[in-house]
Amino acid sequence: MELHHLRYFIVVAEELHFGKAALRLQMTQPPLSQQIKHLEREIGVTLLKRSKRTVTLTTAGTVFLKHIRQGLAQIDYAVEMAKQTERGESGELKIGFVGSATFEILPPLIRRYQKRFPSVKIGLQEISTANQVKGLLNGSIDIGILHPPIKNNDLILHTVKKDNCVLVVPKGHSLALKEPVHLKDLHSESMIFISKETWPYLYSKFNLLCKKAGFTPNIHHESTEYHMIISLVSAELGVSIVPSKKSLNFDVVYKEIENFSLDAEWVTAHKKDNQNPALLNFTEALHSYL
Repeated sequence: MELHHLRYFIVVAEELHFGKAALRLQMTQPPLSQQIKHLEREIGVTLLKRSKRTVTLTTAGTVFLKHIRQGLAQIDYAVEMAKQTERGESGELKIGFVGSATFEILPPLIRRYQKRFPSVKIGLQEISTANQVKGLLNGSIDIGILHPPIKNNDLILHTVKKDNCVLVVPKGHSLALKEPVHLKDLHSESMIFISKETWPYLYSKFNLLCKKAGFTPNIHHESTEYHMIISLVSAELGVSIVPSKKSLNFDVVYKEIENFSLDAEWVTAHKKDNQNPALLNFTEALHSYL
């Protein structure tokens, strides 16, 4: 059964006149009549009652018309959805992200992308950097927002944001008024730091810088989230090192550390051979955002 035969039948059923139907279809009447007869023979049902002056639908024809309209509408919808998916305007995009990306990176990026492609279903998963790399390679996520360094030639990376880390102390702390602050001033301080599992590079690099300054940091508490770290600092449980100045309403003071260079960096990563069309549009939105 051919789709164009079904569409011919719908037009004839709407016009109930072969001449007018042929005119709408931009064809001559005899071939149209033959196509309808072929359709009736194929399905084994009389759809139209014909006389010299009139054409009417049979009861079977009326039922057939109703369901064919619904069926063709579904087919048309399926075709359109397939085209949208191929253009990356529909479908699904699975995004992994580290918790620290929820502050300033993920919300504006998702908002920009969804405004342009509202029909794409976005799946969001908070995952560690190491597990994101695994997910990118096995296809469980399409793109990740994670922390470098990442050494894998199968992945394409783009830097999204880079911040120099600063000291955060409770209001009233002695270091809040000290100028300038040096890294060695932290040697006797109780510290709260991002966990090694959450951000291995930052954790290791900070410990290395402290070692070069002549001391081992006294890390009393670790957390997976920066808003929790700043909350604990405001509770006077210690001081911390955080990326830039987080705009959170806590009783804390942010201080630059003299001659201290510790960068916090976020990158996106996706697999080179990922063929999801929605991914291409997301990376274009990412470049626009950057």
